[in-house]
Amino acid sequence: MKPVEIYTTPTCPYCHAAKRLLTKKGVAFTEIDVSRDPALRSKMTARAGGSHTVPQIFIGGTHVGGCDDIHALDHAGKLDPMLA
Repeated sequence: MKPVEIYTTPTCPYCHAAKRLLTKKGVAFTEIDVSRDPALRSKMTARAGGSHTVPQIFIGGTHVGGCDDIHALDHAGKLDPMLA
C-alpha cells in the first residue's frame, strides 16, 4: 500500500471525515497537524499547489485534494487502485 499523508487541524470536521474514510478502509496514514506551525502550513500549501484549507491529502506523494475529493474518488471506485 502506498504511503498516505494527511494535513489536518484538530477541530476540522472535514479532516475527521477524511480520516474516518481512510480508517474504515484499513489505510494507515501519517497525520500532520498544521494548526500551530505556520512553517508546516506553508509547506502544505506549497505541496498542494496553493490550496491552503485542510485536509490536504497525498497518496504516494501525489496530491489528491481534500475531503470531498477523496470521497469522490472512493465513490467513483478510483481510491482503492490509487492506494494499492
